[in-house]
Amino acid sequence: MFKFNKQLSALALLTMTSVGETMLTVAKASAQTQSYRTAASTTLQQVAVGPKERDIAALFDKWNAALQTENPDEVVKLYAKDGVLLPTVSNKVRNTHSQMRDYFEHFLKYKPKGTILEQNVRVIDKLFAINSGVYSFNIIKNDKPEKIVARYSFVYRHDGNDWLIVDHHSSAMPE
Repeated sequence: MFKFNKQLSALALLTMTSVGETMLTVAKASAQTQSYRTAASTTLQQVAVGPKERDIAALFDKWNAALQTENPDEVVKLYAKDGVLLPTVSNKVRNTHSQMRDYFEHFLKYKPKGTILEQNVRVIDKLFAINSGVYSFNIIKNDKPEKIVARYSFVYRHDGNDWLIVDHHSSAMPE
């Protein structure tokens, strides 16, 4: 009888261990599923509370107003430290603030005034957005008014306080 009870106890312990492991596996799977649900819910909430298209469109006005100051530092501070500028009237890629400042020192001498001709705003999430399209600049070159029409794209990243330009590409229309 002692052997039977010992075998029964071992079988009961094995069964309890197996049931316990199964319950632990089910609990882990449930927690993982809940984690996925939370991540999906958080992503949906971020998009829901992200910026509006008009907020992103207004960033061009802020950039254009900085051009009007004729102060390159006012323009450059709108770019992220790791930002990239592919400028309209230069063949050089500008990927530091000092390089951007150099570009804007020269460009601002033309007294540019930008106007959006076609705009396509896409809000990616609460941290990233894109504004691309066509703009024109009225400039003064050699004491004569000129107009430059260019394609553009601004990629913005929110740094927790402000929207900064992380990528700005501008190229004159080929025609």
